[in-house]
Amino acid sequence: MLEALALQSLKPFISALLLPPIPFLILLSLAALLLWRKHAAGWLLVLFSATGLWLSQSEAAGQGLARLLLRPQPALDVDALAALSKDTQSRKTLSIAVLGAGTQPYAPEYGVANLSAHSLERLRYGLWLGKRLGAPVGFSGGLAQGASDDDTPEALVAQRIASQEFGRSLQWVDPYAKDTHENALRSLVLLREAGVRKVIVVTHGWHMPRALKAFQALAGNEIEIVAAPMGMGVSAKVSGQRWMPSAQGGQTVRLVLKEWMGSLSGA
Repeated sequence: MLEALALQSLKPFISALLLPPIPFLILLSLAALLLWRKHAAGWLLVLFSATGLWLSQSEAAGQGLARLLLRPQPALDVDALAALSKDTQSRKTLSIAVLGAGTQPYAPEYGVANLSAHSLERLRYGLWLGKRLGAPVGFSGGLAQGASDDDTPEALVAQRIASQEFGRSLQWVDPYAKDTHENALRSLVLLREAGVRKVIVVTHGWHMPRALKAFQALAGNEIEIVAAPMGMGVSAKVSGQRWMPSAQGGQTVRLVLKEWMGSLSGA
């Protein structure tokens, strides 16, 4: 709908309005109005909003939401990696596709653009998998919504970092994809042309359900899609501490809800 109305630049703003803590702050404002007018419902809204604010910053709640709303794929274990290593397909028919997660347009400490923390984690795991399996690695990621035309596309930033910092070359890059659907669409076009018949998709566990859905829908029966989710480690904190509000908890809840909304919208 936003694309039809040429309002794609509003996507980040709308997402921010729908994600915690803003919805709960709006409810608290409504509760204050009801209390001012002496409505009993105001107290219920205060209790609901306060509970929501607490849980929306809790790592345990975020992980619970991920299991409930996203049902992420399991990470590749030792047996799965061994099976992929023994794959009889030639090198030309297997490729690893790393999906981008954003950039820092200018990092003053480096003097150039840098990958976001999540994007760098994905690149690192993709390169590790490529070395472990002896498979070529590619990266998909363009300019974010609202980015300047002078900014460097994410895939080109990843290409530079892979070469200069990891000493590895990316076999292909897609510097135009703006969302998960385009990641899948553009990557599969490139890989079909190269004769690839199996694609290992690398992204975070909370993003994998949406990414896998997009890749499988567009790959059809021509290309086999293998999920390689990462960043799925559980915090070492004791159970009680995981229910306490924290920066990590707030980030987890927001990421899960953002992915869930993205899956519903087909982005």
